[in-house]
Amino acid sequence: MIRRPLTLTVATLCGALALTACNGSPEAGRPDPTPTSASPTPTPTAPSTPAWTPEEQASVTAATAQYKIARAAIDAALHSPSTATRAKLAQAGNGGAWIIDVLGDVKFNQDHGWYQEGRVVIESVSVASVKLQAPQPEVRLNVCLDTSKTSIRYQANRKPVPVGPDNGDRHKAQAALVYAPPAGQTKKMWFLVAEEGSGTC
Repeated sequence: MIRRPLTLTVATLCGALALTACNGSPEAGRPDPTPTSASPTPTPTAPSTPAWTPEEQASVTAATAQYKIARAAIDAALHSPSTATRAKLAQAGNGGAWIIDVLGDVKFNQDHGWYQEGRVVIESVSVASVKLQAPQPEVRLNVCLDTSKTSIRYQANRKPVPVGPDNGDRHKAQAALVYAPPAGQTKKMWFLVAEEGSGTC
C-alpha cells in the first residue's frame, strides 16, 4: 500500500511562524539562506509477482491444462445432450458439485429438445492462488470466457431458441481445481470442482 506523505495544516504553519517572529532574536523573521534538500517523494511500486516454487508451477501448468480439457468436455456434452454421460465428463476432469451442475444443464437441454451450437472460448487464464499444503491440494484460476460463438438451438429444426435478455459475451469467473484420485482409482489428477462468475471481462 502506498502511504500518503504527511502534510502540515495552514494553522500549524502559522503557529510555527508566529513563534519564530516573537522570540526576540534579530534574526527573527529573516529568511534562512541555507538551502534545504527536499525530501524524496515516495515512488509507487507495482505489486510483485508471486514466485512459484517448481512444484507449484508444475501444479499450475497441469491444472490449467486440465481446466481446458474439462471445459471442452462440457461444450461437447451440451452440443450432444443425448450422448453425454457423467463418466465422459469425469474422465475429462469435471468433479464435485460442479459436475452435478453440468449434468443438470445437459438434462435440461435434453428435456427441452435443445443443444448448444459452438463452443466457449477461454480468452485468458491467470493464477488466483495455489495451496499445495492443504488436505486436498487446490489451484484457483481467474478466467475470462467468451461465449459469443455459442447459441442455443432446437434439435428438431436447428433454429435459435429465444433465450431472453443478453447478458454479454465475455464473462469473468474463478475456477477451483483440486488434486484427487478419480472414483475407484488411486492415481490422482486435477478436477474442476467449481466455477463462480464475477461479472464481465
